[in-house]
Amino acid sequence: MNTITVPEPRTAAALAARRRKTEAALERIHQAIARLRREKAQFGVAAVGRRADVSRTFLYDNVEARAAVSAAMTQAGEHQSRTLAEQDDEREATWRERALNAEDALKVAHTEILAQRIRIGELIGQICDLRAEWTEEAIQRVTAGNTNLKQRVRQLTTDTRPLDERLKAARSNLRFRDRHVADLEARIADPGPAT
Repeated sequence: MNTITVPEPRTAAALAARRRKTEAALERIHQAIARLRREKAQFGVAAVGRRADVSRTFLYDNVEARAAVSAAMTQAGEHQSRTLAEQDDEREATWRERALNAEDALKVAHTEILAQRIRIGELIGQICDLRAEWTEEAIQRVTAGNTNLKQRVRQLTTDTRPLDERLKAARSNLRFRDRHVADLEARIADPGPAT
């Protein structure tokens, strides 16, 4: 004998609650996928699960949830591969532009180097001309005079140090005296209340 089982009212209520909970979870999953697309974030089961506040088990076990995540990941993969191709094109254009700029800079540098070499050659020629005009005795005399001048500069620097210190002290005293005179002038101008 076949008997048809009619669900008890508590069982029917539990099934309805479970169905509502599943539908709410599916709605959160679709919203999470839409948010991830808007933010152009990485797609994955874990990312969708975190955003939708559902377990990975639910995402794998529920057919509709699994299909939605799989479709979103496939679409994101196509978009990502398109984005990577665009980025590669941009990088290639940037490198091409950099290479052209480097070539231009290299040409300018070679021109500048050639001009500097010519100038160095001219200066070396002038130095050789100057050396030819100077005798060894004249060079020694100038070198000795230069040494004497350096010693004289050192001596004068040493001699001026005490004078600098005295000048600083005199300026400090003068500032003090100026303040004192200004204070006295202020007292004379305003003698204060009469007693």
